[in-house]
Amino acid sequence: MRKIIGLFLIIFCLFNVTACHGSLGMASFEVPEDFDETRQYEITFWAKNDTNINQVNVYKKAIRDFEEIYPFIKVNLKLYTDYSRIYNDVITNISTNTTPNVCISYPDHIATYKSGNNTVVALDELIDDEKFGLGGSEIRFDGVKKDEMVKAFMDECIIDEKRYALPFMRSTEALYINKTYVEKMGYEIPEVLTWDFIFEVAEKALEKDEEGNYLVNGQKIMIPFIYKSTDNMLISMLKQLDAPYSQSDGTIEIFNDTTSSLLKEIGKHAKSGSFSTFKISSYPANFLNAGQCIFAVDSTAGATWMGSKAPLLDIAEEQLVDFETEVRVIPQYDPDNKYMISQGPSLCIFNKTDPQEVMASWLFTQFLISNGVQIGYAMTEGYIPVTLTAQNSAEYQEYINMTDSDDRTYYQVKLDASKLLINNIDNTFVTPVFNGSASLRDAAGSLVENTCKSARRNEILDDNYFRALFEKVTSLYHLDQAQSIDTGKDLGPLPETAKILLASLVISWILLGLYALRELKKQRS
Repeated sequence: MRKIIGLFLIIFCLFNVTACHGSLGMASFEVPEDFDETRQYEITFWAKNDTNINQVNVYKKAIRDFEEIYPFIKVNLKLYTDYSRIYNDVITNISTNTTPNVCISYPDHIATYKSGNNTVVALDELIDDEKFGLGGSEIRFDGVKKDEMVKAFMDECIIDEKRYALPFMRSTEALYINKTYVEKMGYEIPEVLTWDFIFEVAEKALEKDEEGNYLVNGQKIMIPFIYKSTDNMLISMLKQLDAPYSQSDGTIEIFNDTTSSLLKEIGKHAKSGSFSTFKISSYPANFLNAGQCIFAVDSTAGATWMGSKAPLLDIAEEQLVDFETEVRVIPQYDPDNKYMISQGPSLCIFNKTDPQEVMASWLFTQFLISNGVQIGYAMTEGYIPVTLTAQNSAEYQEYINMTDSDDRTYYQVKLDASKLLINNIDNTFVTPVFNGSASLRDAAGSLVENTCKSARRNEILDDNYFRALFEKVTSLYHLDQAQSIDTGKDLGPLPETAKILLASLVISWILLGLYALRELKKQRS
């Protein structure tokens, strides 16, 4: 018995040391006085592309050009087609200290990455470094200066008062409209469409003839209004109504009466069939291009899929319906006070035990925001560059203002989507970023998706329904976890080492108790 107890105490001590080591994390990164160019470096870059080979080619060209400038730095590219897959892989690799060097992610995801102590490098000192900072004297290429970055996009990368990323590209959501069908039903498209206008036209589009065909398209299928990202939908609605969503200290405020009211309205149109979502129906572009949808909300980054002449298509050519496409800002409650979400990939750098390796990663990150890469990538989709130098360059201005071209590079819907964001940068917004904000965003989308599914099943959407839904979503996305009294931030789940540590402690005490009980019985006998 003594040996068994001793063994558990040893295990307890070992896990205690392990848990403490994990909690300490890595040493914080400090900018070295110089960059050692006599060494060889190999770094990894995890990137995302929208199944668009042109984006892949931009990445590969950027790596080739960078390696020519810095032949002692080798960059390995790993491609993903989904941001959530990058997020999951990074979270998995943090525990084994096998994170990439440079990674494309959303700020919400980066906030979770940095919950590991010193996992992500704070870039403020690197940005301001005279030699190797933005526009630094020792940079081998024509780098971007700090004041040449779009300030609004730079500010989106601030987490806990420090900058943990650089913006790479920016997009927003756009409303893609089948103008031909809207006018066929007797409506004129206003400059800014309201939610009321959208839902009115959508309900009108459900009218059928005696044979069950929809009057507007003569087909058996019509979903007038489809929204791709329902998390953005609810978040944008709340922002436009100045209703609470969350605070930067991690306080969650989405579960309120305004949210319930919005979900009731959304549910009403989901029940009638005038509204649906990507998760329920499929990609909005597929229905729009087949003449089976009138209003499709998707990212400006997906503009090359939108319209009957779109260069990228996911449906057969014989399914295409010819129509005129209009691009507008997403629906609004107040046309004179517009709000649209700012989104798009940012670049973060992961900390390593070797500061020189981090410096190599930083140089490559800077190269990704240089003019050649920024303009090249922006031309692939409805993204816009994050630097003023790229936006104002003659090459980009010629591209963005091209008209009457059949070239897929100058696809008019894509150009209109890009100009929409450039003209509305001051109308964009972002949600507070904190450890757990990514889960809150997922929860927002879940509220809309669950409401739509329940409405389609003819469930009663009353106050009791939404109370139960709020509780369900709160539990599902762990939004009810204890928060730190000092910071108000979600502490997250216990690490596995801590769980084993606590379990071994409990088992040790149980064995000690059993041993003491046995000795007492011996004495009594």
